[in-house]
Amino acid sequence: MTENSTTDDTTTTAAAPSRRSVLGWGGAGLALGAAAAGGTAAALRIGDDAAPAASAGDAVPFHGAHQAGIHTAVQDRLHFAAFDVTTTDRAALVALLKEWTAAAARMTAGHEVGTGAIGDNDQAPPDDTGEALGLKPSRLTLTFGIGPGLFEKDGKDRFGMASRRPKALVDLPAFPGDNLDAARSGGDLCVQACADDPQVAVHAIRNLARIGMGKVAIRWSQLGFGKTSSTTPDAQTPRNMMGFKDGTRNVSGTDDAALGKHVWVGEKDGPAWMVGGSYLVARRIRMHIETWDRTSLAEQEDVFGRDKGEGAPVGKQRERDEPLLKAMKPDAHVRLAHPDSNNGATILRRGYSFTDGTDGLGRLDAGLFFLAYQRDVRDGFIPLQKNLARNDALNEYIQHVGSAVFAVPPGVRDKDDWWGKALFA
Repeated sequence: MTENSTTDDTTTTAAAPSRRSVLGWGGAGLALGAAAAGGTAAALRIGDDAAPAASAGDAVPFHGAHQAGIHTAVQDRLHFAAFDVTTTDRAALVALLKEWTAAAARMTAGHEVGTGAIGDNDQAPPDDTGEALGLKPSRLTLTFGIGPGLFEKDGKDRFGMASRRPKALVDLPAFPGDNLDAARSGGDLCVQACADDPQVAVHAIRNLARIGMGKVAIRWSQLGFGKTSSTTPDAQTPRNMMGFKDGTRNVSGTDDAALGKHVWVGEKDGPAWMVGGSYLVARRIRMHIETWDRTSLAEQEDVFGRDKGEGAPVGKQRERDEPLLKAMKPDAHVRLAHPDSNNGATILRRGYSFTDGTDGLGRLDAGLFFLAYQRDVRDGFIPLQKNLARNDALNEYIQHVGSAVFAVPPGVRDKDDWWGKALFA
């Protein structure tokens, strides 16, 4: 929930026939969760060189210099999962990452995993769980990250890679006000699934978890909706659960200069296996909705430093007018989160709202799942959050309850590349 983030790219492909046409259903739709009926296994299976199942603009390229899902135009839905690696066999882990990569490439193109949801052998479990049959790719992106625990845990060099841990992949310090739940924090690996259809995002994580059974286990996961930041400045700025526009100053996904300065790891940053990658901080931020909803509009606007309707900074008329920080209260969120208040620290945001039922006391368990990408956590999130945790008026209404940090390698360049290949080389 910060003012100074960066944006995302609008890289979508021109695309391909939908799963419906590939499966021979013509224009007939499938209800979510409905079982496919009719046809043979061979007709339902999609070959490796078949055209990707998509309508124009619905598939985001999987291969490239950078992983999709960072500077990509932000989608509407999120399913984020952090995994613990349970195997101690390095070769088994490498094999899994190769299999994950192949599955991710197929799913983002709209294909089923492996031989599909309906195979030749009805006595064996199918390769694909099937709940995305008939659905378009929905701009699905799958973004992979590596946590500190994969390098070393409890003083043990788990896979002979402790010396390859990037210096920028630091353990986050304890910030004032944190109330972190260990069960919702950390993780050896992560996958961020973003899509415009929630079922497509959930299907992706479900299939990766199924493929990884016995080698990895989901540590925690988070569903998100209602994107709270935009990487396309020409689009309307989304609003968070407090009703305010969020991420107005997020860097554009098409601003290569800003991305190179603040988001992508450069050749001089090191290590070599991370060049072209980024670092991700994920924070689950609980909002005290009931308290906020009883707060006057004037106080709400003072807390943020922007008006609630237009989103204009204090004393200005339009949302994107340059804020006059000194006109805001000293503890206003926008003032404290602005790069000018943090020695230029800038991050790229991809946050989502969440509601996870109630807390047992009749209060909504809701808030912001905050995702921040940056070139170096030590120069991005950490100094920014230290400033906010000490002084932000918004702290009366929020609490950080989950936290994780990951190194996000560069993109998978071609069919012979795979997630984390350069690290394991």
